[in-house]
This record gives sequence, C-alpha cells and structure tokens, in this order.
Amino acid sequence: MNDTTTRAIKALLKKRNGILLAHNYQPAEIQDLADLTGDSLELSLKAARTDAELIVFCGVLFMAETASIVSPDKTVLLPRIDAGCPMADMVSGASLTQRLSRLGSIPVVTYVNSSAEVKAASTVCCTSANVATVVNSLTEKELLMVPDRNLAQYAATQTDKKIHFWEGYCPIHDRLTEEDVMVAKKKHPRALFMAHPECRPEVLALADAVLSTSGMLRFARNSDREAFIVGTEEGLLHPLRKANPHKRFYRVSETMVCKDMKKISVPNILEALEETRYEVKVPEAIRKPAAAAVNRMLDISR
Repeated sequence: MNDTTTRAIKALLKKRNGILLAHNYQPAEIQDLADLTGDSLELSLKAARTDAELIVFCGVLFMAETASIVSPDKTVLLPRIDAGCPMADMVSGASLTQRLSRLGSIPVVTYVNSSAEVKAASTVCCTSANVATVVNSLTEKELLMVPDRNLAQYAATQTDKKIHFWEGYCPIHDRLTEEDVMVAKKKHPRALFMAHPECRPEVLALADAVLSTSGMLRFARNSDREAFIVGTEEGLLHPLRKANPHKRFYRVSETMVCKDMKKISVPNILEALEETRYEVKVPEAIRKPAAAAVNRMLDISR
C-alpha cells in the first residue's frame, strides 16, 4: 500500500468528516485501511450511528444503496460505480411485481443482497444470518423469497412454511460443488468446513456449520478447533486470519473469487474523495418503502 496515498485518504476523510467502510470480501489492503469492516448491512447500520457526514463504501452497488437507505442525510460514495452484484441484478421491481401477480397476495422476504427498488417492493428483508428468524416470524404459511434460490432452500429446512423461490443465485457460491468440498476435506482432514447459505443444498449438507460471514468470524473465534475450511468468497480469509493468528484457514476452492468485490483499489478511494464520486442516492419514493422493509427485519431480529 502506498503510504502517500494512504495518508491522503485519511486526511481527506478527517477533513470531510468521512468514514471508510470495507466489506469482508474486499482486498486485504482495503480492509486494513477501513474504519469499519464487516458484512453489508452491519456496516450500513454502524455507519448510520456515527456522526460522519460522508460514507465511502468499499463494496458493491446494492451495499452503497443500503447505506443511503439507512442514512438519507449522509453522502454515500461508491469508488467504482461498475462494482455490481450479478445476483442482485437477477431480479427487478417489475419482474417481482409480475411474479406476484401469478402467486397472489403473499409476503415477499427479500435478501439484503438486492437493489433498493426490489427492497421497496418487499414485505421484509432478511440477511443470511437471520433468515430463519424472519421467515418464522410471519403469520402467513406461504411466502416468496428473492433473489437467492439457495438461501431460500436453506430457509425451507428451518421452517414448515411453503417457500416459493426466485431463480437467482450468487455465481461465486453457486459454482462450489460437492467434489470441491470433498477434495478440500481430504486435503485438510482435521479442519471444520464452514459454508455460507448462498451455497447449493448439497454443499451445505457437507458443512460442519452453515454461517454468514459475521457468523464464520464468531464461530472460528469461539471454537476450540484449530483448522477451518472456508466456504465463501476468499476475502474473508483475511479477517479470519487477522483475528485468529494461531489458527489455520484454508480456501475450499481457488474459484471462490468475486471480481466485482475486487474492482475497487486504494487509488479509486482517493479519487472518490477528491472528486466526490460516485455518489449513490436512493430517491425518497424508493427509499421510504425500502427502509420500512429493512426496519421490519430489524424489529423482528430484536
């Protein structure tokens, strides 16, 4: 990391009363530079509680949108506007409305890994950590989950409700196979396998624990085991190793790399601060119903 660039970033953040957020999948040098690291919703909520006037979000577009939803009075910058999420792009507000016209009046549980427009058309949001709690809190016996079919199928194992799911998926998690996991287990026979619920059902069946990224961090910290196979995007290896220097963490597969999460560079962050680019602002007509769906989830989780 260039010390001059780093100093310039820190100086501009201080001058502009800004805060730098980095998702757990970001490159290590960006995680180390950030004021806060974590999963997307966790970061947005923490930033909302600060007195910062400017948020620089190192992640992908839906994450910056979520920050704008919960912090409408703050300026939110995404250093690379082309950093998107293929799964979030698999559903739109219009396509969701069309699906509901066929299914009828049932609740929509939307994964936070979705656009502001889709959140706004939803009953309640969920995360990979609280999906079972959210689903089981609903009085209705039938619901639609978007956009991740794998998360929906995982939720279906945690409830007696009927869950209709959207045919969306995270390309990185969905590409992980049973064979990949078995190869990793054979290579590291003493390691526990932690899998993200965005993985396919047959992969989750092989897991010692099914966890969100924040859940993996807690699980590894609290476990008395010394070795872990990490079934999520490789960026999480950095905070796992940083927090547990005496434990060992292994990639489940070399393919678990999200190119969108790796688009932002340290120079991009400096450019964003110098030029106030790229601002992400969710219009009020979308923000208010999207915030309502997020707040319903938070109320349930409490």
